[in-house]
Amino acid sequence: MGIVEHEVVDTEMRRLQKLRIAGEIPDTMILVEHPEVVTIGPRARKEGIVIPNGYASRPVDRGGGLTWHGPGQVICYPIIQWQREGEAHVGKIISLIEGWIISALGELGISSRSDERMRGVWVGDNKVASIGLSFFHWTSRHGFTINYDTPSGRLEEISGCGLESQVTTSLAVLGHRVSKGQIHDALISTVSSINREITESESQVDSN
Repeated sequence: MGIVEHEVVDTEMRRLQKLRIAGEIPDTMILVEHPEVVTIGPRARKEGIVIPNGYASRPVDRGGGLTWHGPGQVICYPIIQWQREGEAHVGKIISLIEGWIISALGELGISSRSDERMRGVWVGDNKVASIGLSFFHWTSRHGFTINYDTPSGRLEEISGCGLESQVTTSLAVLGHRVSKGQIHDALISTVSSINREITESESQVDSN
């Protein structure tokens, strides 16, 4: 979808989730980039976590705390009905998605891992991908981010998901130079990691 404001895509996700639940569309994956914004999940609001000055923000209903969105970040929103074998609960679904991201990064020659203490995907001691989902009738909304070349310091200032600042960073900071297109292609080619197949289409959403 290119670069689209978060609130526009949030509305589109809700529409697609309803269509998927009704069986009117197949499983659908949105690939998008947002202008800079920090989304604030229920946990962060409950714990009174305050974001630094100078960041736009908006509340969301997905799992997790704070998540930075902005340039240099691949965002994937899977509108998927999770009712297949191995998808019995949220933890298993998130583990599947972690495995998908790890496989995609592996296609690009980047070794990454999951960590049972903290959801997401890590390269060494740094988190490069965050996952936060919302479900209705076992159909997901929201999704995950992969930070590949974010503006210097902007992502690192945010203490998301209970982590200290500077822990979450981008692949470029860690010495891995990859493009948005390469990550998109890698996600598409490794989607079998979540037992799905993909056919590509381009969509434009009017943000006016």
